[in-house]
Amino acid sequence: MIEDLRTVEPPAPLPGTEGLFSVSADAAHLNHGSYGAVPVPVQRVQERLRTEHEQDPDGFFADLPARVGAARVRIAAELGTDPERLALVANVTEAVAIVLDTLPLGPGDRILVTDHGYGAVTRAVARRAAETGAELLTVPVPLDAPDEFAVRDAVLAAVDDRTRVAVLDQITSPTARLFAAPDLLAALRGRGVTTVVDGAHAPGMLPAPVDEHADFWFGNLHKWAFAPRATGVLSVRPEWTDRVRPLALSWEHDRGYPANVEWRGTCDYTPWLAAPAGFELLRGLGTEQVAAHNARLAAYGRRVLAGRAGLEPLPATPGVWMSTVRLPAGRGETEADVRAVMAQVWKRLATRIAVRPWTGGGVLRVSAQLYNRPREYERLADGLAELLKG
Repeated sequence: MIEDLRTVEPPAPLPGTEGLFSVSADAAHLNHGSYGAVPVPVQRVQERLRTEHEQDPDGFFADLPARVGAARVRIAAELGTDPERLALVANVTEAVAIVLDTLPLGPGDRILVTDHGYGAVTRAVARRAAETGAELLTVPVPLDAPDEFAVRDAVLAAVDDRTRVAVLDQITSPTARLFAAPDLLAALRGRGVTTVVDGAHAPGMLPAPVDEHADFWFGNLHKWAFAPRATGVLSVRPEWTDRVRPLALSWEHDRGYPANVEWRGTCDYTPWLAAPAGFELLRGLGTEQVAAHNARLAAYGRRVLAGRAGLEPLPATPGVWMSTVRLPAGRGETEADVRAVMAQVWKRLATRIAVRPWTGGGVLRVSAQLYNRPREYERLADGLAELLKG
């Protein structure tokens, strides 16, 4: 939906958040949705864990499986799901590789994705389809589709008796829209379609993000849940857990899921152990207050980009901490084009944004986090108005 942007006013900074992040004040970081930014208190928790690790590496690794399991229990409680269904992973890219290697696919099977999917996930699906002889079907969803019900109709219209798997974004990365809504997942499950949900942006942003209808769900904690980078989660319905194929065999393999997925030898596990501190910080600030601030600031960003830069605002899902507008036709329609736009915005405006290619005009996405201020979106909009004249 597109609300009346004329009524959107920016929020005041949330009390207690000044100095919470260490992002440079010399630039506007309006792309939290890509790599996140770790709050200073969580950085300190991870630093203490790294010091402990180096003081006694043998002891640290000896106790590690139990400590990872305890962290998983705390994270599962924050996500509102069963810890026995949940495994810690590095990110959604790793999670989708595990899921695709687990799914039984063969010639004649069809895997459904949409054209709003995250590029690396879609590439992984395409490779798996080619390896198994399955067919990849990309469902186009118009950029102006008004809401998740229009998305549901487009996806279900593409399902037939050959559709075995649907890989759907919960919140789409390029367009910041709710796609894998509960109604759609329930309908797909009712038709016998295995559902794989990319919830990269859901943890920390959406309450209880793990949908019970999803056969597989995965998300990142480093974006909106304040965790260090290289922290993701994979949730698997009980009927699949015994069939999950980890990417590598390990000393924990015989323990089964989730331990067989989590253990990867001498990797850095401190991000996982520090991740519960991110959720604690979020709750301490007030989950509802953070959500209201970030959603309102994202909407304000869309307002000024539309009003000052003359860019077309795209439909938005209420409560999402990112928003999108469309570049003019002929701008940002190829990968090379969007890289050039992002480079120009960084060089001339000292601002980080995300732009994805789209026929008819690229999609520009801005994020909103506690360290962002209204003036950053205003400066971006004014600068874009000039930049796009060239």
